[in-house]
Amino acid sequence: MAAEISDRVREIAEARELPESEVFERALERGLEDLWEDLVLARYLDGELAREQTIERVGRTKVERAERERDLVDEDVSWGLNA
Repeated sequence: MAAEISDRVREIAEARELPESEVFERALERGLEDLWEDLVLARYLDGELAREQTIERVGRTKVERAERERDLVDEDVSWGLNA
């Protein structure tokens, strides 16, 4: 896996004409942003954060999408239990 990551970093660096260190930095920033949003949304869906606080942190679009996804899962579970 480490070799695969190194190969990808090298390929991206060459294609974008960037140093490999900058590719790693950008990847880390993107990954942290995704992990942060996942954490905030999970806390909201678990009732630990208010909706407005969550919207302030990750945006209305992401909150509404998470709510739709939760509702769809709830519908599926309810259907499965009553089938």
